[in-house]
Amino acid sequence: MTVTPLTPPDRRDAARAVLAAKKRLGLRWEKIAEAVGQSTEWATSALLGQQTLTADQAASVGSLLDLDGEVVEALTLPPVRGASAVDTTDPLVYRLTEVVQVYGATISELVREEFGDGIVSAIDFEMALERVADPKGDRVQITLNGKFLPYRVF
Repeated sequence: MTVTPLTPPDRRDAARAVLAAKKRLGLRWEKIAEAVGQSTEWATSALLGQQTLTADQAASVGSLLDLDGEVVEALTLPPVRGASAVDTTDPLVYRLTEVVQVYGATISELVREEFGDGIVSAIDFEMALERVADPKGDRVQITLNGKFLPYRVF
């Protein structure tokens, strides 16, 4: 990766470098996550720039992917989150947005009925993704597991 000395790599640059190295080396996220020492889902999120890696985690990934020192350091910078961090034109991301548009009110209502007035945390959160065999075509099962946080009355 060529970077001018006046512009050190940021989290987005680091994510691009990780993706290029992953492709060049023919690695799967699961293997890279082993170097991070976290779940595949969390490690992938971190390496795409949406979680913060420790210096040790970044160094391990840097070694595995043969990343330069500036990119490794960029992996420890504060994360980039929110709408600007996601390509909403990506067909899969668009379809997940569609799921929320179609079922968001239902999810909200059912959570409120079961737990009361509050939210599902994306901070105290876990996610799992797995392939489920189906004779009509394999399916994707996504499990979102967030802590319920009630709204506080004051």
